[in-house]
This record gives sequence, C-alpha cells and structure tokens, in this order.
Amino acid sequence: MSAAPAQLTDTERRAQKVQRLTQELNLTPEQQKQLDTIMISVQAQYKAIHQSTDPQINETRQKGREQIRAILTPEQKPKFEEFLKRLDEERKRNAQQ
Repeated sequence: MSAAPAQLTDTERRAQKVQRLTQELNLTPEQQKQLDTIMISVQAQYKAIHQSTDPQINETRQKGREQIRAILTPEQKPKFEEFLKRLDEERKRNAQQ
C-alpha cells in the first residue's frame, strides 16, 4: 500500500499546468508569464464563486441529510452517520487539493 500523494498548493498545481502547457504548446517565456497571470485570475474567480455558493450548498446538503435520517430505522442511523463522516472527510481532503 503506497502513501497518499502529497497535497500540492495552488501555486504548485498552477506551475505544473503552466509547465505542461509550455511543453505541449511550446510556449515562449512571455506566453508562460501571461498564462500564469491568467490562471491566477481564474483561480481567484473560482474561489469567489465557491465562497458565495458554499453556504447554499451546505444548507441543501444538511436538509437532504435530515430527510434521509427521517426515513431510517434506529439500526440504520448509526451506519448512515458513519457513512457521512467518511464522506465529509473525503470532501475535506478533496477541497484541500
């Protein structure tokens, strides 16, 4: 079993993308700088979108979970909570990537 891959920062991920596109498209140094600037802007826009919609998504997720809990038997509820715990941990790991 191999260790989990190290988490890359936004800067590291962006640098990898710039490097990959540089190789595939044979970008000039000036194009590389421009691409990096574009990618910084796009990342900032993505973060702004997530910040504005995350509360709505979380509220909807919680409402759905409450509806599911309402139909479960007492025996099923602990299993569902354990499932949610794993799901939330996975979501948290993915958000950090």
